[in-house]
Amino acid sequence: MKADNMQFIKPHNFINSSVSAFFTTKTMSSNFYEPLKDSGFPEESIYMPLQKHTDHVMILEDDFKPRIADAILTGRKGVLIGVQVADCVPVLLLDEGKSVIGAVHAGWRGTSSGILKKTINAMKERFGVSAQDILIAIGPSIRQCCYNVGDEVKEAVHKATGEGGYYFMQNEKYLIDLSNANRLQALSAGVLEKNIWQSEECTFCKPAKFHSFRYAKDRAGRQGGFIGML
Repeated sequence: MKADNMQFIKPHNFINSSVSAFFTTKTMSSNFYEPLKDSGFPEESIYMPLQKHTDHVMILEDDFKPRIADAILTGRKGVLIGVQVADCVPVLLLDEGKSVIGAVHAGWRGTSSGILKKTINAMKERFGVSAQDILIAIGPSIRQCCYNVGDEVKEAVHKATGEGGYYFMQNEKYLIDLSNANRLQALSAGVLEKNIWQSEECTFCKPAKFHSFRYAKDRAGRQGGFIGML
């Protein structure tokens, strides 16, 4: 990947690893795969699940058929896995020692169903990973400054996350930070705080840089989070 390509955001805690891990930004191309040409992975080796705001975690082995899931894990090399987002939280996971990578799409439904914790548990059960060995990168998403929700959403996320200062009430609505909620869920699953990188950027605040569904509605495109082992 070209180091000076501003279309990519590289999480600092992954830079010294043997994987390629990055978040894409907004591009002028209508082809979602266009910015991935610099990734080092051919298009036929890129896999993304069919996202439906589920809590399903899929394991990618040899079958590249499209499957419904909002989290994906694999131990395969030569494959770039990823998720698409436009305000939701993209999360990348790595246990370099066990050669396991993952990508998660966590909107409020996924966050309230604990999809990140379920992905971490799947890494433990399927690949023998220890939570303390997992590196996590949480990419750009809509942040607390711009994400107001009703009681139903706040209660659902709170039930899965517990307390933690990721929400407060303003003008009879809750402002909630799904990025921080997922960080807290990762910590509660045993991931070490020093192993978590978190973007501070808000997709709604920066419509020139990121796609945002709340900002552009149905006109919004998608950016993504990707990780692969060469």
